[in-house]
Amino acid sequence: MSNAILYVITVLVWGSTWLAIEFQLGVVAPEVSIVYRYAGASLLLFGWSRIRRLKLAFGWREHGWFFLLGLLLFGVNYVLAYRAQIHISSALTAIAFSTMVWMNIINARVFFGVRAGRRVLFGALLGVAGIFTLFAPQIGELTFSDSVFFGSFLAVMGALVASFGNMVSQSAQRAKLPVIQSNAWGMFYGTLITASIAISEGHEFAFDWSAGYLGSLLYLTVFGSIIAFGAYLTLLGRIGAHKAGYAMVMFPVVALILSAIFEGLEVDATVVVGTMLVLAGNLFVLNTKAPRRGEIRPRPTAGAMPVTARAMDVE
Repeated sequence: MSNAILYVITVLVWGSTWLAIEFQLGVVAPEVSIVYRYAGASLLLFGWSRIRRLKLAFGWREHGWFFLLGLLLFGVNYVLAYRAQIHISSALTAIAFSTMVWMNIINARVFFGVRAGRRVLFGALLGVAGIFTLFAPQIGELTFSDSVFFGSFLAVMGALVASFGNMVSQSAQRAKLPVIQSNAWGMFYGTLITASIAISEGHEFAFDWSAGYLGSLLYLTVFGSIIAFGAYLTLLGRIGAHKAGYAMVMFPVVALILSAIFEGLEVDATVVVGTMLVLAGNLFVLNTKAPRRGEIRPRPTAGAMPVTARAMDVE
């Protein structure tokens, strides 16, 4: 499957999960809904792997990578994001998570020695500026209380944790670990971690049998988890986290378009200008030359993940 198709799948599916998550809030605690979502996704991936006769037995070292994926990509980052939504609007959450494009650029430099070129940096700047423009009306109505600042902090921390998860996935793929099985085990560990958090907080494992909750849970499990993460992490392994991370800027655009279609959101000048900025940034980030290997290996950094490739300049 081409990189363009993987990117489109990631953006369209994750952009649409904003609507689905609305049906998850209410009867069931957010942490418990996350447990249901990733428990179902991991079981389906394990079943698919068994049918396809894919390798599922791995050593302790590989399970260390899987545990980190579960902790960072399928566990803590979602808990932080859901908790942030208690204190702040979805607009601020979108802005906070759009900063992940910059976090990925910095972390790719720290962990892998990848230097993002001017086109990537300029495109990332356009994208974040577009997100601020899109949500300018909502931001103007906010009162920056202690609760808002706390929620914003949680959202930014969630984005940072997810960015570290991106680095783990890229390292795991460099170690030749397959994406499907990695996601199966990662989601399994993410389920255990989130369940432990839910139990420690005293949440009841209730269930909502309404059509809205069941339908959204099914969509988030199959499309939002299995398909979108499979597409995104495969793309990440091919083009690097510093470029694949721009998908985080595209999600709110898709969410706003869907909101205009299904919820009657008024499309005004800020929506048009913001969308144009995001799309322009998208062209700068993704329409770049292939990575060019440098002559000098990146300097080892304390606590950094193993790096097998030389430092790269990305135009």
